[in-house]
Amino acid sequence: MLPDLVTPVHRSALRSIARVVDETATPTPQDEALQAVTTQLRATPALVLTGAGVSTDSGVPDYRGPSGSLTRHRPMTYQEFRHDPDASHRYWARSFVGWRRMAAARPNLTHYALVELEQAGLVTGVVTQNVDGLHAAAGSHNLLSLHGDLARVTCLDCGHLEDRPSLDARLEELNPGYAESIRLDPSQVNPDGDVSLDEAHVREFRMAGCRRCGSILLKPDVVYFGEPVPAERKHRASAMLDAASSLLVVGSSLAVMSGYRLALDAARQGKTVAVINGGPGRADRRADVLWRTPVAPAFLSLLDALDLS
Repeated sequence: MLPDLVTPVHRSALRSIARVVDETATPTPQDEALQAVTTQLRATPALVLTGAGVSTDSGVPDYRGPSGSLTRHRPMTYQEFRHDPDASHRYWARSFVGWRRMAAARPNLTHYALVELEQAGLVTGVVTQNVDGLHAAAGSHNLLSLHGDLARVTCLDCGHLEDRPSLDARLEELNPGYAESIRLDPSQVNPDGDVSLDEAHVREFRMAGCRRCGSILLKPDVVYFGEPVPAERKHRASAMLDAASSLLVVGSSLAVMSGYRLALDAARQGKTVAVINGGPGRADRRADVLWRTPVAPAFLSLLDALDLS
């Protein structure tokens, strides 16, 4: 049972998770969209805002796509994780198994294309809502991970940060053979890194404590539903938008406010907003260009059009 104090925030988080994004605008014709985004990048170096659709080609699932994880799994809210010991223990048991799949993911064509565009001076930087670390692995330089990174773990008691591989090694010592004993369907790994486990396996799992204070209140260093984005990241995202002449949204429905706000701010500032995405998004009606397409083919076409391929 969650404390009454956090229940309203928890309910708001549940509403955010359940949000359905419908089609609200007519997409730009394909050839016209390619030409418009090409012109945008040549004329006005853009800030790029990315979402889960950029990483699906790397085997990282999305939340809201046709086969996204929300069709089978509701992510845990911050309030559940922080105030329900059984919930946090369940998360770590499941994540210990699922992390291996996430850690094996590698950047794909779109990640590398964005690096090329940044190096060519056509992109000023990338703000990503993803927590998979793939933009950094591909070599993006001016990068803000708005929602954090699964490869780090923070202690909720003392604030100590630890690399996830280090924690994973300690969990392996406490749970020898545990991950190998579970048959994992790779398609069932969720974007937050966990998988479904039966209660018997959850009970068997042993959690490690913080290296500094010993607390087991360890949490992936990512922003959960029901948890605010740190103020310094919000400020940096705003500064990155201020430094750009336009905004390009890639692979995101902008269903959560932290990303949607950036698109709203760009539109209010009179900056060109273009969207490249395979499905509907909250900012579609505000976009100057709405390119409804799978992400990777769009970037292949863009690199060709910009003579960068």
